[in-house]
Amino acid sequence: MPFHRERYPPDWPKISREIRARSGGQCGCMGECGLHRTTPGPRRCTERNGEPAKWARGRVVLTVAHLDHNPQNCSPANLRAMCQRCHLRYDAALHAKNASATRARKAATATLPLFSDHA
Repeated sequence: MPFHRERYPPDWPKISREIRARSGGQCGCMGECGLHRTTPGPRRCTERNGEPAKWARGRVVLTVAHLDHNPQNCSPANLRAMCQRCHLRYDAALHAKNASATRARKAATATLPLFSDHA
Protein backbone atom coordinates (compact mmCIF):
# COMPACT_ATOMS: atom_id res chain seq x y z
CA MET A 1 0.00 0.00 0.00
CA PRO A 2 1.46 3.39 -0.85
CA PHE A 3 2.30 5.65 2.04
CA HIS A 4 -0.07 8.62 1.84
CA ARG A 5 1.87 11.08 3.97
CA GLU A 6 -0.95 13.64 3.80
CA ARG A 7 -3.16 11.30 5.85
CA TYR A 8 -0.67 11.22 8.76
CA PRO A 9 -0.08 13.98 11.31
CA PRO A 10 3.01 16.17 10.84
CA ASP A 11 4.64 14.64 13.94
CA TRP A 12 4.20 11.03 12.69
CA PRO A 13 7.96 10.26 12.79
CA LYS A 14 8.04 11.17 16.50
CA ILE A 15 4.85 9.22 17.24
CA SER A 16 6.21 6.18 15.39
CA ARG A 17 9.51 6.28 17.29
CA GLU A 18 7.65 6.48 20.62
CA ILE A 19 5.43 3.49 19.79
CA ARG A 20 8.41 1.40 18.67
CA ALA A 21 10.32 2.39 21.84
CA ARG A 22 7.26 1.45 23.94
CA SER A 23 7.49 -2.08 22.50
CA GLY A 24 11.01 -2.56 23.81
CA GLY A 25 12.22 -3.36 20.29
CA GLN A 26 10.01 -6.43 19.99
CA CYS A 27 7.00 -6.97 17.78
CA GLY A 28 3.87 -6.30 19.82
CA CYS A 29 1.55 -8.52 17.82
CA MET A 30 -0.50 -10.80 20.04
CA GLY A 31 -2.19 -12.79 17.31
CA GLU A 32 -3.93 -9.92 15.51
CA CYS A 33 -2.11 -11.07 12.36
CA GLY A 34 -3.61 -14.55 12.58
CA LEU A 35 -0.43 -16.13 13.93
CA HIS A 36 0.83 -16.59 17.50
CA ARG A 37 -2.47 -18.02 18.70
CA THR A 38 -2.10 -20.72 21.27
CA THR A 39 -4.20 -22.33 23.93
CA PRO A 40 -5.04 -20.99 26.46
CA GLY A 41 -4.30 -17.61 24.87
CA PRO A 42 -2.18 -15.74 22.34
CA ARG A 43 1.52 -15.27 22.76
CA ARG A 44 3.54 -12.28 21.67
CA CYS A 45 5.51 -12.46 18.42
CA THR A 46 9.20 -12.99 19.20
CA GLU A 47 10.68 -10.99 16.30
CA ARG A 48 13.03 -8.19 17.42
CA ASN A 49 13.99 -5.05 15.53
CA GLY A 50 17.29 -5.29 13.66
CA GLU A 51 17.78 -9.01 14.27
CA PRO A 52 17.70 -11.69 11.58
CA ALA A 53 14.08 -12.64 10.94
CA LYS A 54 13.11 -16.07 12.25
CA TRP A 55 10.22 -16.58 9.84
CA ALA A 56 11.30 -14.58 6.80
CA ARG A 57 14.44 -13.48 4.99
CA GLY A 58 16.49 -10.49 6.02
CA ARG A 59 16.38 -8.42 9.16
CA VAL A 60 13.33 -7.48 11.16
CA VAL A 61 12.09 -3.92 10.81
CA LEU A 62 9.52 -2.77 13.33
CA THR A 63 6.69 -0.78 11.82
CA VAL A 64 3.68 0.85 13.47
CA ALA A 65 0.21 -0.49 12.72
CA HIS A 66 -3.01 1.45 13.14
CA LEU A 67 -5.31 -1.14 14.68
CA ASP A 68 -8.38 0.56 13.16
CA HIS A 69 -6.57 1.11 9.81
CA ASN A 70 -7.13 4.88 10.14
CA PRO A 71 -3.87 6.87 9.81
CA GLN A 72 -5.51 9.93 11.34
CA ASN A 73 -6.21 8.05 14.60
CA CYS A 74 -2.83 8.18 16.31
CA SER A 75 -3.93 7.61 19.88
CA PRO A 76 -1.41 5.34 21.61
CA ALA A 77 -4.14 2.74 22.26
CA ASN A 78 -4.74 2.47 18.49
CA LEU A 79 -1.07 1.98 17.60
CA ARG A 80 1.01 -1.18 17.89
CA ALA A 81 4.62 -1.84 16.93
CA MET A 82 4.68 -4.84 14.60
CA CYS A 83 7.35 -6.58 12.57
CA GLN A 84 6.80 -6.21 8.85
CA ARG A 85 5.49 -9.80 8.58
CA CYS A 86 2.78 -9.33 11.22
CA HIS A 87 1.88 -5.85 9.91
CA LEU A 88 1.43 -7.10 6.34
CA ARG A 89 -0.67 -10.04 7.52
CA TYR A 90 -2.74 -7.74 9.76
CA ASP A 91 -3.44 -5.39 6.83
CA ALA A 92 -3.93 -8.18 4.22
CA ALA A 93 -7.73 -7.82 3.97
CA LEU A 94 -7.42 -4.04 3.64
CA HIS A 95 -4.76 -4.43 0.92
CA ALA A 96 -7.00 -6.87 -0.96
CA LYS A 97 -9.99 -4.53 -0.72
CA ASN A 98 -7.95 -1.56 -1.96
CA ALA A 99 -6.48 -3.61 -4.82
CA SER A 100 -9.95 -4.74 -5.87
CA ALA A 101 -11.24 -1.15 -5.83
CA THR A 102 -8.24 -0.02 -7.89
CA ARG A 103 -8.79 -2.76 -10.48
CA ALA A 104 -12.51 -1.88 -10.70
CA ARG A 105 -11.71 1.83 -11.09
CA LYS A 106 -9.18 1.11 -13.85
CA ALA A 107 -11.61 -1.22 -15.65
CA ALA A 108 -14.35 1.41 -15.49
CA THR A 109 -12.14 4.05 -17.07
CA ALA A 110 -10.60 1.80 -19.71
CA THR A 111 -11.57 2.73 -23.24
CA LEU A 112 -11.83 0.57 -26.29
CA PRO A 113 -9.78 1.58 -29.33
CA LEU A 114 -11.70 3.62 -31.89
CA PHE A 115 -10.11 1.83 -34.81
CA SER A 116 -9.07 -1.74 -35.27
CA ASP A 117 -6.25 -3.05 -37.40
CA HIS A 118 -8.46 -6.05 -38.20
CA ALA A 119 -11.27 -4.29 -40.03
